[in-house]
Amino acid sequence: MFSLGRRAHFAFRLVRHASLSSRESKYLTGTHTGPELVKMLETDNSKILKLVRRKVDERTALMAEAEQIAINGDPSSQEYRDKTRRASELLVFQDAWSSYESAKSNLLETHTLLSHPDPDMRDLATEEYPSLPPTLTSLLLTTFPSLLVPPSSSSQHNLAGALMDLKSGVGGQESSLFLSELLRMYTRFAGSKSVDEETGEVIKAKWGVTIVQQNDADAGGIKDAIVEIKGKGAYDLMRWESGVHRVQRVPATDSAGRVHTSTVAVIVLPMLEESDKVEDELFKMDDVKIEVMRARGAGGQHVNKTESAVRLTHTPTGITVSMQDERSQHQNRRRAFQVLRARLLDLKLSADIASRRATRRSLVKGADRSEKIRTYNWAQDRITDHRVPGLTVRGLEGVMEGDGRVGGGFGGLVGRVEEWGREVEVEECLGEMMEALDKEEGQGEVGK
Repeated sequence: MFSLGRRAHFAFRLVRHASLSSRESKYLTGTHTGPELVKMLETDNSKILKLVRRKVDERTALMAEAEQIAINGDPSSQEYRDKTRRASELLVFQDAWSSYESAKSNLLETHTLLSHPDPDMRDLATEEYPSLPPTLTSLLLTTFPSLLVPPSSSSQHNLAGALMDLKSGVGGQESSLFLSELLRMYTRFAGSKSVDEETGEVIKAKWGVTIVQQNDADAGGIKDAIVEIKGKGAYDLMRWESGVHRVQRVPATDSAGRVHTSTVAVIVLPMLEESDKVEDELFKMDDVKIEVMRARGAGGQHVNKTESAVRLTHTPTGITVSMQDERSQHQNRRRAFQVLRARLLDLKLSADIASRRATRRSLVKGADRSEKIRTYNWAQDRITDHRVPGLTVRGLEGVMEGDGRVGGGFGGLVGRVEEWGREVEVEECLGEMMEALDKEEGQGEVGK
Protein backbone atom coordinates (compact mmCIF):
# COMPACT_ATOMS: atom_id res chain seq x y z
CA MET A 1 0.00 0.00 0.00
CA PHE A 2 1.23 3.49 -0.85
CA SER A 3 2.49 5.43 2.17
CA LEU A 4 2.58 9.21 2.43
CA GLY A 5 5.58 9.01 4.78
CA ARG A 6 7.13 12.41 5.52
CA ARG A 7 6.40 14.00 2.14
CA ALA A 8 3.69 16.35 3.37
CA HIS A 9 4.83 17.34 6.85
CA PHE A 10 6.78 16.35 9.91
CA ALA A 11 4.19 15.03 12.35
CA PHE A 12 5.03 13.46 15.66
CA ARG A 13 2.16 10.98 16.10
CA LEU A 14 2.00 12.12 19.71
CA VAL A 15 -1.77 11.81 19.68
CA ARG A 16 -3.90 8.90 18.51
CA HIS A 17 -7.39 9.31 17.11
CA ALA A 18 -9.97 7.19 18.87
CA SER A 19 -12.66 8.09 16.35
CA LEU A 20 -13.07 8.96 12.69
CA SER A 21 -12.65 12.52 11.49
CA SER A 22 -15.89 14.34 10.75
CA ARG A 23 -15.20 14.17 7.01
CA GLU A 24 -14.58 10.42 7.04
CA SER A 25 -17.53 9.64 9.31
CA LYS A 26 -19.90 11.08 6.69
CA TYR A 27 -18.97 8.22 4.36
CA LEU A 28 -18.19 5.38 6.77
CA THR A 29 -20.96 5.50 9.37
CA GLY A 30 -23.87 4.94 7.00
CA THR A 31 -25.10 1.81 5.24
CA HIS A 32 -23.83 2.68 1.77
CA THR A 33 -23.09 -0.07 -0.71
CA GLY A 34 -19.68 -0.12 -2.42
CA PRO A 35 -20.88 1.55 -5.64
CA GLU A 36 -22.87 4.13 -3.65
CA LEU A 37 -19.80 5.01 -1.56
CA VAL A 38 -17.59 5.44 -4.62
CA LYS A 39 -20.18 7.67 -6.29
CA MET A 40 -20.57 9.83 -3.15
CA LEU A 41 -16.81 10.20 -2.67
CA GLU A 42 -16.07 11.09 -6.27
CA THR A 43 -19.02 13.47 -6.59
CA ASP A 44 -18.25 15.36 -3.39
CA ASN A 45 -14.50 15.49 -4.03
CA SER A 46 -14.39 15.81 -7.81
CA LYS A 47 -12.09 18.86 -7.67
CA ILE A 48 -9.51 17.05 -5.55
CA LEU A 49 -9.57 14.16 -8.00
CA LYS A 50 -9.19 16.56 -10.91
CA LEU A 51 -6.19 18.29 -9.29
CA VAL A 52 -4.42 14.98 -8.61
CA ARG A 53 -5.23 13.66 -12.08
CA ARG A 54 -3.63 16.78 -13.56
CA LYS A 55 -0.40 16.01 -11.69
CA VAL A 56 -0.44 12.45 -13.01
CA ASP A 57 -1.07 13.63 -16.59
CA GLU A 58 1.70 16.22 -16.23
CA ARG A 59 4.14 13.49 -15.23
CA THR A 60 3.07 11.29 -18.15
CA ALA A 61 3.65 14.15 -20.60
CA LEU A 62 7.05 14.98 -19.07
CA MET A 63 8.21 11.37 -19.32
CA ALA A 64 7.18 11.26 -22.98
CA GLU A 65 8.98 14.53 -23.73
CA ALA A 66 12.11 13.36 -21.89
CA GLU A 67 12.07 10.11 -23.87
CA GLN A 68 11.93 12.05 -27.14
CA ILE A 69 14.89 14.19 -26.07
CA ALA A 70 16.83 11.05 -25.16
CA ILE A 71 16.11 9.52 -28.58
CA ASN A 72 16.42 12.54 -30.86
CA GLY A 73 18.33 15.09 -28.81
CA ASP A 74 20.90 15.38 -26.05
CA PRO A 75 20.13 13.43 -22.83
CA SER A 76 22.81 15.45 -21.03
CA SER A 77 21.04 18.75 -21.76
CA GLN A 78 19.58 20.96 -19.07
CA GLU A 79 16.11 20.58 -20.61
CA TYR A 80 16.29 16.79 -20.21
CA ARG A 81 17.49 17.07 -16.61
CA ASP A 82 14.73 19.55 -15.75
CA LYS A 83 12.00 17.33 -17.19
CA THR A 84 13.23 14.15 -15.51
CA ARG A 85 13.68 15.96 -12.18
CA ARG A 86 10.13 17.31 -12.29
CA ALA A 87 8.80 13.90 -13.34
CA SER A 88 10.58 12.36 -10.35
CA GLU A 89 8.97 14.91 -8.03
CA LEU A 90 5.54 13.95 -9.40
CA LEU A 91 6.08 10.21 -8.95
CA VAL A 92 4.42 10.37 -5.53
CA PHE A 93 1.17 11.48 -7.23
CA GLN A 94 1.40 8.59 -9.69
CA ASP A 95 1.87 6.12 -6.83
CA ALA A 96 -1.03 7.57 -4.86
CA TRP A 97 -3.32 7.57 -7.89
CA SER A 98 -2.45 3.95 -8.65
CA SER A 99 -3.22 3.03 -5.04
CA TYR A 100 -6.56 4.85 -5.24
CA GLU A 101 -7.56 3.11 -8.49
CA SER A 102 -6.54 -0.26 -7.04
CA ALA A 103 -8.50 0.36 -3.81
CA LYS A 104 -11.58 1.42 -5.78
CA SER A 105 -11.37 -1.65 -8.01
CA ASN A 106 -10.96 -3.95 -4.99
CA LEU A 107 -13.97 -2.38 -3.28
CA LEU A 108 -16.26 -2.74 -6.28
CA GLU A 109 -15.14 -6.28 -7.09
CA THR A 110 -15.43 -7.44 -3.49
CA HIS A 111 -18.90 -5.89 -3.26
CA THR A 112 -20.10 -8.04 -6.16
CA LEU A 113 -18.64 -11.14 -4.49
CA LEU A 114 -20.80 -10.56 -1.40
CA SER A 115 -23.67 -12.11 -3.39
CA HIS A 116 -21.60 -14.80 -5.13
CA PRO A 117 -23.33 -18.21 -5.33
CA ASP A 118 -20.24 -19.95 -3.93
CA PRO A 119 -20.41 -19.73 -0.08
CA ASP A 120 -16.61 -19.85 0.24
CA MET A 121 -16.27 -16.82 -2.04
CA ARG A 122 -18.97 -15.02 -0.08
CA ASP A 123 -17.17 -15.73 3.19
CA LEU A 124 -13.87 -14.43 1.83
CA ALA A 125 -15.55 -11.29 0.51
CA THR A 126 -17.41 -10.75 3.79
CA GLU A 127 -14.13 -11.01 5.72
CA GLU A 128 -12.21 -8.63 3.46
CA TYR A 129 -14.89 -6.04 2.71
CA PRO A 130 -14.92 -4.03 6.02
CA SER A 131 -11.31 -2.87 5.53
CA LEU A 132 -11.83 -1.56 1.99
CA PRO A 133 -14.08 1.53 2.45
CA PRO A 134 -11.76 3.12 5.08
CA THR A 135 -8.75 2.60 2.80
CA LEU A 136 -10.41 4.26 -0.18
CA THR A 137 -11.80 7.08 1.95
CA SER A 138 -8.44 7.79 3.59
CA LEU A 139 -6.65 7.99 0.25
CA LEU A 140 -9.12 10.52 -1.12
CA LEU A 141 -9.72 12.62 1.99
CA THR A 142 -6.28 12.50 3.63
CA THR A 143 -3.51 11.37 1.28
CA PHE A 144 -4.53 13.35 -1.79
CA PRO A 145 -5.01 16.68 0.05
CA SER A 146 -1.70 16.25 1.89
CA LEU A 147 0.15 15.64 -1.38
CA LEU A 148 -1.44 18.64 -3.06
CA VAL A 149 -0.35 21.02 -0.30
CA PRO A 150 3.13 22.37 -1.12
CA PRO A 151 5.88 22.18 1.50
CA SER A 152 5.60 24.89 4.14
CA SER A 153 7.83 27.96 3.88
CA SER A 154 9.79 26.70 6.87
CA SER A 155 10.62 23.39 5.19
CA GLN A 156 12.23 25.26 2.30
CA HIS A 157 14.96 26.49 4.65
CA ASN A 158 17.65 24.43 6.29
CA LEU A 159 16.34 24.73 9.84
CA ALA A 160 18.40 23.48 12.76
CA GLY A 161 15.56 23.90 15.24
CA ALA A 162 13.77 26.69 17.06
CA LEU A 163 14.45 29.65 19.32
CA MET A 164 11.75 30.19 21.94
CA ASP A 165 11.47 33.73 23.29
CA LEU A 166 9.47 33.94 26.54
CA LYS A 167 8.47 37.25 28.16
CA SER A 168 6.47 37.83 31.33
CA GLY A 169 3.27 39.83 30.85
CA VAL A 170 0.56 41.03 33.20
CA GLY A 171 0.63 39.72 36.75
CA GLY A 172 3.96 40.91 38.12
CA GLN A 173 5.78 38.31 40.20
CA GLU A 174 3.22 35.60 39.45
CA SER A 175 3.86 36.07 35.73
CA SER A 176 7.61 35.64 36.30
CA LEU A 177 7.02 32.50 38.34
CA PHE A 178 4.76 31.05 35.65
CA LEU A 179 7.37 31.82 33.00
CA SER A 180 9.93 29.78 34.93
CA GLU A 181 7.49 26.85 35.02
CA LEU A 182 6.79 27.09 31.27
CA LEU A 183 10.52 27.21 30.58
CA ARG A 184 11.02 24.07 32.67
CA MET A 185 8.15 22.34 30.84
CA TYR A 186 9.61 23.13 27.42
CA THR A 187 13.17 22.14 28.29
CA ARG A 188 12.08 18.86 29.90
CA PHE A 189 9.93 17.96 26.91
CA ALA A 190 12.63 18.89 24.39
CA GLY A 191 15.28 16.95 26.29
CA SER A 192 13.27 13.72 26.47
CA LYS A 193 12.17 11.20 23.87
CA SER A 194 8.66 9.99 23.14
CA VAL A 195 8.11 6.27 22.64
CA ASP A 196 5.01 4.48 21.36
CA GLU A 197 4.19 2.15 24.23
CA GLU A 198 2.56 -0.40 21.89
CA THR A 199 5.29 -0.70 19.24
CA GLY A 200 8.35 0.63 21.07
CA GLU A 201 8.94 3.05 18.18
CA VAL A 202 10.72 6.29 19.07
CA ILE A 203 8.31 9.01 17.91
CA LYS A 204 10.38 12.01 18.98
CA ALA A 205 14.10 11.80 19.68
CA LYS A 206 15.84 13.93 22.29
CA TRP A 207 16.53 17.47 21.15
CA GLY A 208 19.46 19.60 22.25
CA VAL A 209 18.45 22.34 24.70
CA THR A 210 20.45 25.48 25.59
CA ILE A 211 19.34 28.50 27.60
CA VAL A 212 20.68 31.33 25.44
CA GLN A 213 19.56 34.19 27.69
CA GLN A 214 17.77 34.43 31.02
CA ASN A 215 16.93 37.46 33.16
CA ASP A 216 15.84 36.52 36.66
CA ALA A 217 13.28 38.59 38.56
CA ASP A 218 14.40 40.07 41.88
CA ALA A 219 11.43 38.64 43.78
CA GLY A 220 11.71 35.17 42.19
CA GLY A 221 10.94 33.67 38.83
CA ILE A 222 12.21 34.79 35.42
CA LYS A 223 11.41 38.04 33.63
CA ASP A 224 12.37 36.79 30.17
CA ALA A 225 14.36 34.01 28.55
CA ILE A 226 15.47 32.69 25.18
CA VAL A 227 15.95 28.93 24.80
CA GLU A 228 17.53 27.16 21.84
CA ILE A 229 16.02 23.82 20.84
CA LYS A 230 18.04 21.95 18.21
CA GLY A 231 16.70 18.93 16.41
CA LYS A 232 14.77 17.77 13.36
CA GLY A 233 11.17 18.91 13.46
CA ALA A 234 11.60 21.09 16.55
CA TYR A 235 10.30 24.22 14.85
CA ASP A 236 7.46 22.42 13.06
CA LEU A 237 6.01 21.26 16.38
CA MET A 238 6.97 24.02 18.81
CA ARG A 239 5.84 26.89 16.54
CA TRP A 240 2.28 26.22 17.73
CA GLU A 241 3.32 27.46 21.20
CA SER A 242 3.53 31.04 19.90
CA GLY A 243 0.96 33.27 21.58
CA VAL A 244 -0.21 34.42 24.99
CA HIS A 245 -0.39 31.78 27.73
CA ARG A 246 -2.72 32.62 30.62
CA VAL A 247 -2.50 31.14 34.12
CA GLN A 248 -5.29 31.29 36.71
CA ARG A 249 -4.38 30.27 40.27
CA VAL A 250 -3.94 31.47 43.85
CA PRO A 251 -0.39 32.80 44.31
CA ALA A 252 1.53 31.51 47.32
CA THR A 253 1.94 35.12 48.46
CA ASP A 254 -1.83 35.82 48.58
CA SER A 255 -3.00 35.06 52.13
CA ALA A 256 -6.63 35.82 51.17
CA GLY A 257 -6.73 32.90 48.73
CA ARG A 258 -7.84 34.99 45.75
CA VAL A 259 -7.37 33.68 42.20
CA HIS A 260 -5.02 35.84 40.12
CA THR A 261 -4.73 35.90 36.33
CA SER A 262 -1.29 36.33 34.81
CA THR A 263 0.16 35.94 31.32
CA VAL A 264 3.35 34.98 29.53
CA ALA A 265 4.00 35.76 25.85
CA VAL A 266 5.81 33.10 23.82
CA ILE A 267 7.32 33.63 20.38
CA VAL A 268 8.85 30.67 18.55
CA LEU A 269 11.39 31.58 15.87
CA PRO A 270 12.87 29.35 13.14
CA MET A 271 16.58 28.73 13.70
CA LEU A 272 18.87 28.27 10.71
CA GLU A 273 21.93 26.07 10.67
CA GLU A 274 24.90 28.10 11.82
CA SER A 275 27.20 29.25 9.05
CA ASP A 276 30.66 30.77 8.91
CA LYS A 277 29.17 33.49 6.72
CA VAL A 278 28.03 36.52 8.69
CA GLU A 279 26.09 38.08 5.83
CA ASP A 280 23.46 36.04 4.00
CA GLU A 281 20.22 36.41 2.02
CA LEU A 282 18.34 37.64 5.09
CA PHE A 283 20.35 40.81 5.61
CA LYS A 284 23.34 42.88 4.50
CA MET A 285 26.05 43.82 6.96
CA ASP A 286 25.69 47.45 5.89
CA ASP A 287 22.18 47.36 7.39
CA VAL A 288 23.34 46.10 10.79
CA LYS A 289 24.61 48.49 13.46
CA ILE A 290 26.92 46.74 15.95
CA GLU A 291 27.53 48.18 19.41
CA VAL A 292 29.67 46.76 22.22
CA MET A 293 29.39 47.74 25.88
CA ARG A 294 29.94 46.51 29.39
CA ALA A 295 27.46 43.97 30.62
CA ARG A 296 25.07 44.93 33.40
CA GLY A 297 23.97 42.94 36.42
CA ALA A 298 25.56 40.14 38.38
CA GLY A 299 28.46 38.20 36.95
CA GLY A 300 31.69 39.27 38.64
CA GLN A 301 34.50 41.59 37.62
CA HIS A 302 35.13 39.97 34.24
CA VAL A 303 31.54 40.56 33.08
CA ASN A 304 31.28 44.09 34.42
CA LYS A 305 34.74 45.42 33.51
CA THR A 306 35.12 44.23 29.90
CA GLU A 307 33.10 45.27 26.89
CA SER A 308 31.64 41.82 26.29
CA ALA A 309 27.98 42.74 25.73
CA VAL A 310 26.81 43.16 22.12
CA ARG A 311 23.78 44.93 20.68
CA LEU A 312 22.73 44.59 17.03
CA THR A 313 20.23 46.86 15.29
CA HIS A 314 18.85 45.93 11.88
CA THR A 315 18.13 49.35 10.41
CA PRO A 316 15.50 48.43 7.75
CA THR A 317 13.24 46.62 10.23
CA GLY A 318 14.23 48.22 13.53
CA ILE A 319 14.86 44.80 15.09
CA THR A 320 17.25 45.05 18.03
CA VAL A 321 19.07 42.13 19.67
CA SER A 322 21.13 42.47 22.85
CA MET A 323 23.27 39.65 24.24
CA GLN A 324 25.43 39.64 27.35
CA ASP A 325 25.09 36.20 28.93
CA GLU A 326 28.28 34.75 27.42
CA ARG A 327 31.70 35.64 28.87
CA SER A 328 33.34 36.88 25.68
CA GLN A 329 32.35 39.49 23.11
CA HIS A 330 32.89 36.93 20.31
CA GLN A 331 30.43 34.47 21.87
CA ASN A 332 27.82 37.18 22.50
CA ARG A 333 28.23 38.45 18.93
CA ARG A 334 27.67 34.92 17.54
CA ARG A 335 24.56 34.45 19.68
CA ALA A 336 23.21 37.87 18.76
CA PHE A 337 23.54 37.19 15.03
CA GLN A 338 21.86 33.81 15.55
CA VAL A 339 18.85 35.51 17.17
CA LEU A 340 18.80 38.26 14.50
CA ARG A 341 18.71 35.67 11.73
CA ALA A 342 15.90 33.82 13.48
CA ARG A 343 13.81 36.97 13.84
CA LEU A 344 14.39 38.06 10.25
CA LEU A 345 13.53 34.59 8.92
CA ASP A 346 10.41 34.58 11.08
CA LEU A 347 9.48 37.98 9.63
CA LYS A 348 9.93 36.59 6.11
CA LEU A 349 7.86 33.47 6.80
CA SER A 350 5.13 35.54 8.45
CA ALA A 351 4.98 37.80 5.39
CA ASP A 352 4.67 34.74 3.14
CA ILE A 353 1.84 33.36 5.27
CA ALA A 354 0.07 36.73 5.42
CA SER A 355 0.10 37.08 1.64
CA ARG A 356 -1.40 33.61 1.20
CA ARG A 357 -4.01 34.01 3.91
CA ALA A 358 -5.28 37.49 3.16
CA THR A 359 -8.66 36.13 2.11
CA ARG A 360 -8.99 33.57 4.90
CA ARG A 361 -8.33 35.38 8.18
CA SER A 362 -11.02 33.47 10.04
CA LEU A 363 -9.18 30.18 9.55
CA VAL A 364 -5.90 31.32 11.07
CA LYS A 365 -6.94 33.65 13.85
CA GLY A 366 -5.36 31.27 16.37
CA ALA A 367 -1.94 31.78 14.81
CA ASP A 368 -1.87 35.46 15.82
CA ARG A 369 0.77 35.88 18.50
CA SER A 370 -1.25 38.57 20.23
CA GLU A 371 -4.11 36.11 20.74
CA LYS A 372 -4.66 34.25 23.99
CA ILE A 373 -3.99 30.67 22.91
CA ARG A 374 -4.15 28.67 26.15
CA THR A 375 -5.41 28.87 29.74
CA TYR A 376 -3.87 26.93 32.64
CA ASN A 377 -6.40 26.76 35.48
CA TRP A 378 -4.97 25.26 38.67
CA ALA A 379 -8.22 25.18 40.66
CA GLN A 380 -9.98 23.13 37.96
CA ASP A 381 -6.87 21.05 37.11
CA ARG A 382 -7.33 21.77 33.41
CA ILE A 383 -5.61 23.24 30.39
CA THR A 384 -7.77 24.64 27.60
CA ASP A 385 -6.37 25.46 24.16
CA HIS A 386 -8.59 28.18 22.71
CA ARG A 387 -7.65 27.53 19.08
CA VAL A 388 -8.78 23.92 18.82
CA PRO A 389 -12.54 23.36 19.33
CA GLY A 390 -13.19 21.30 22.45
CA LEU A 391 -9.54 20.80 23.40
CA THR A 392 -9.37 20.69 27.21
CA VAL A 393 -7.07 18.28 29.02
CA ARG A 394 -6.98 17.31 32.69
CA GLY A 395 -3.95 16.53 34.80
CA LEU A 396 -2.33 19.94 34.66
CA GLU A 397 0.64 18.99 36.84
CA GLY A 398 1.54 16.13 34.49
CA VAL A 399 1.53 18.47 31.51
CA MET A 400 3.71 21.00 33.34
CA GLU A 401 6.25 18.23 33.96
CA GLY A 402 6.91 18.19 30.20
CA ASP A 403 5.61 14.66 29.80
CA GLY A 404 6.16 13.45 26.23
CA ARG A 405 4.01 10.31 26.38
CA VAL A 406 2.12 9.40 23.21
CA GLY A 407 -1.46 10.57 23.69
CA GLY A 408 -0.85 12.14 27.10
CA GLY A 409 0.94 14.93 28.96
CA PHE A 410 2.42 17.89 27.15
CA GLY A 411 3.34 15.70 24.18
CA GLY A 412 -0.28 14.74 23.65
CA LEU A 413 -1.46 18.34 24.02
CA VAL A 414 0.99 19.90 21.56
CA GLY A 415 0.53 16.95 19.19
CA ARG A 416 -3.21 17.62 18.96
CA VAL A 417 -2.60 21.32 18.37
CA GLU A 418 -0.06 20.53 15.65
CA GLU A 419 -2.52 18.23 13.93
CA TRP A 420 -5.26 20.86 14.07
CA GLY A 421 -2.88 23.44 12.63
CA ARG A 422 -1.91 21.16 9.80
CA GLU A 423 -5.56 20.51 8.96
CA VAL A 424 -6.17 24.26 8.81
CA GLU A 425 -3.21 24.71 6.46
CA VAL A 426 -4.38 21.87 4.21
CA GLU A 427 -7.95 23.20 4.04
CA GLU A 428 -6.68 26.69 3.30
CA CYS A 429 -4.33 25.60 0.53
CA LEU A 430 -6.96 23.35 -1.05
CA GLY A 431 -9.42 26.22 -0.97
CA GLU A 432 -7.00 28.40 -2.92
CA MET A 433 -6.38 25.64 -5.47
CA MET A 434 -10.09 25.02 -5.96
CA GLU A 435 -10.78 28.74 -6.39
CA ALA A 436 -8.09 28.85 -9.08
CA LEU A 437 -9.61 25.78 -10.73
CA ASP A 438 -13.10 27.32 -10.68
CA LYS A 439 -11.72 30.53 -12.18
CA GLU A 440 -9.88 28.62 -14.90
CA GLU A 441 -12.94 26.54 -15.79
CA GLY A 442 -15.11 29.67 -15.78
CA GLN A 443 -12.78 31.37 -18.25
CA GLY A 444 -12.87 28.26 -20.39
CA GLU A 445 -16.66 28.36 -20.51
CA VAL A 446 -16.60 32.04 -21.52
CA GLY A 447 -14.15 31.30 -24.32
CA LYS A 448 -16.39 28.67 -25.89
